[in-house]
Amino acid sequence: MEGKNYNVIGVMSGTSLDGVDIAYLKVTVPNGNDALNPKPYQAEICLAETISYTSEWSQILTDAVHYKSAELVQLNEKYTKLLAQLINSFIAKHGLSLIDTVCSHGHTVIHKPEIGLTLQIGNLPNIATLVGKKVVCDFRVQDVELGGQGAPLVPIGDQLLFGEYDYCLNLGGFANVSLEKDSLRIAYDICAVNTVLNVYAQKLGKGYDDRGAFAKAGTIHHSLLEELNSLPFYKAVAPKSLGIEWVHETVFPLIERFNLGPKDILATFTKHIAIQLVAQFERGSAVLVTGGGAYNTYLLDLLKLDPTMEFIVPDNILVEYKEALIFGLLGVLKLENKVNTLASVTGASKDHSAGKIYLP
Repeated sequence: MEGKNYNVIGVMSGTSLDGVDIAYLKVTVPNGNDALNPKPYQAEICLAETISYTSEWSQILTDAVHYKSAELVQLNEKYTKLLAQLINSFIAKHGLSLIDTVCSHGHTVIHKPEIGLTLQIGNLPNIATLVGKKVVCDFRVQDVELGGQGAPLVPIGDQLLFGEYDYCLNLGGFANVSLEKDSLRIAYDICAVNTVLNVYAQKLGKGYDDRGAFAKAGTIHHSLLEELNSLPFYKAVAPKSLGIEWVHETVFPLIERFNLGPKDILATFTKHIAIQLVAQFERGSAVLVTGGGAYNTYLLDLLKLDPTMEFIVPDNILVEYKEALIFGLLGVLKLENKVNTLASVTGASKDHSAGKIYLP
């Protein structure tokens, strides 16, 4: 396909704290005539890796939700330097010389769109100087300023790159889904996933519940399950989004009231996730599943109880790096001054081109 080609570094850090995903991408933006094609945009992951956080950084980012303003300022500066170091190491390790732009999500530490507040650290202007490249970042703030949720932002990428699926489901720190409805792309957060599961797996000595083995060995506690499924968020209509604050303020206190062992909590919460997910889908639909939760085979088995549904888990590189890929695309759309954030998804007052561009 003819068009304008970009060599892009896409960078993503999610709420599950797995680490920093960095991907080297080829993104093609169509010429005017090509925009009429069914899939005019193309994006390819050429190589990618996840750089795990040290235990110190994992603890810092876990605690950041409780930081005061002055502490957040210092953390933002420190984390921006960390991201730059990781990006530079990735570029040097793979001998990358042709890079048009670095497109970075940063790491969310505050997300309270209902009061007009969201903060992704690692997006300070000096990141461009530190990596010596043009950087596009800080994608959520503008949407919140326009009255939107600032999340999820991936759905425009779902629309442009993966439109053949009925639903695109991401299972990360939170589950979110995007779909076409009445000729509009809509999307919303569904429930917590790895932000909860990882915490209780860690109590059993593991970083995460590998393939859902702990949950499968546990016993579902039906009273807890009923209360989880009755949380008010699930009755709210889209657009809606979740932040780690909700997990700390609502989910953990509810779970801890029941004084259960970690395996039983994992069994119950995994069942809860499955119930909330299945409720989103029309029968007979095809669902693309990505994110770390796509490796939780016990959870996927719970989803597959309806034989009319098809849950497609793609190759590992797309499972793990789809968000880094799409944030790379969002950055390119920003450079092209094209819409990269949909009001139908976030509830903002208008479609817009979000993000900040920093030059070295």
